[in-house]
Amino acid sequence: MKSILPKTGGKLLLLVLCILLLTKTQAQHFVFGGEKLKVEAGLNFGPTFFLGDLGGHRGKGTAFLKDLNLEVTQLMKGGFITVYPNHWLGLRVAGQYTYVAGRDNLIKTDGEDEMYRKSRDLDFRSNMWEVYGAIEIYPTMLFRKYDDYDPRLKPYGFIGGGIFHFNPQGSLTDVNGVKTWYDLKPLRTEGQGMKEYPNRPEYKLTQFNIPMGCGLKYDISEKVTTGIELLYRKTFTDYIDDLSTTYIDPALFQNYMSAADAAIARKIHDKVIAGIYPSSQNRIEPGTQRGNATNNDAYFSVLAKIGIRLGYTSNEDKRLRKQTRCPHFY
Repeated sequence: MKSILPKTGGKLLLLVLCILLLTKTQAQHFVFGGEKLKVEAGLNFGPTFFLGDLGGHRGKGTAFLKDLNLEVTQLMKGGFITVYPNHWLGLRVAGQYTYVAGRDNLIKTDGEDEMYRKSRDLDFRSNMWEVYGAIEIYPTMLFRKYDDYDPRLKPYGFIGGGIFHFNPQGSLTDVNGVKTWYDLKPLRTEGQGMKEYPNRPEYKLTQFNIPMGCGLKYDISEKVTTGIELLYRKTFTDYIDDLSTTYIDPALFQNYMSAADAAIARKIHDKVIAGIYPSSQNRIEPGTQRGNATNNDAYFSVLAKIGIRLGYTSNEDKRLRKQTRCPHFY
C-alpha cells in the first residue's frame, strides 16, 4: 500500500501558506490602508487671521475680512492623520499651534468713525494651540457614476469639533519706551468675576470650538498628496482678545487683587489717548463701550497641506497578490 503522507503533507503545507498570506494581507488592509482602509499623515502650515474687537482699518469696525491687519499675522504649524474608510469620506484628527494678535494703533484714520478705536489704544497677543476631529466629505466621489472614477484633483468640505487654549496678554509702555507684557485674565479688565458685575463670569482659557471649511486636494502620485484649505473656527467666547463689553469703575480693582496688580489693571484696562477722539478726558467713564459683545471672537487659517499615504499598496503589489492566491479547488 502506497503512503499518502507526502501528497497530503504537500497540500497541507500549501494551505497553511495560503492562510498566512491572506492573514498578512488582511492585517495590512486594516493597519496601513491597502485596498480597504487608507490612512494618510501629513503637515500643514499657513497664516492665521484673528477676527475680534481690536485693530481694523478706516471706517466703522466690521465683523470679517475688511478689518484684517496683516501686520500682526503669523504662521500656523500643525499635523494631521486622516483615515479614509471609502472614496468619499475622511475622518481627520489634527493638532496645531499658532499665534493671534491685534493692535488699535494700526488703524489709519480718515474720519470720526475709526477715531474711537484709535484713541482706545488697546492691544493684545496670544499663543494658541488646538486639537480637533473632523469629518471630510468629497462630493465628486460621493456622487460619482463610475467605480473607476478617481480624478487627481478633488474638492472637499469638512466640519468637526475641538478644543483650543489661549492666554491673552496686553502691554504697557513706560516713559523710556520699554514695553512690558502682562497676562490679562488675572487683571479682570472688564470686571470678570466681580460681584458688582454678576453677568460677567471669569472666562476659561481652554474652550471648545467648531472647525469647518473647504479645500482642494491634489494627488501628486499614488502615495503623495498636496492641497490648499480654508479652516475657520467658530468659538463660544468673546474674550480671546480680553475685550467685549464696557469700561468698569477702576476703584474696584483694589478689592480683588494686590495693590501692585490693581495699579497695573487700572492702567491697562483704560489706555485712552486724550485728544485723538473728540474729547479731552484722560479717563473713560465707567459704563462706556469698550468692546462689541454682539459677535464672539473667531479666527481662520489658509493652509498649504502635504500628506503621505501610509502602507500604500501599489497596482504592482495588487497584481502580485492575485498571482499568489490559493488555487480555487481549495
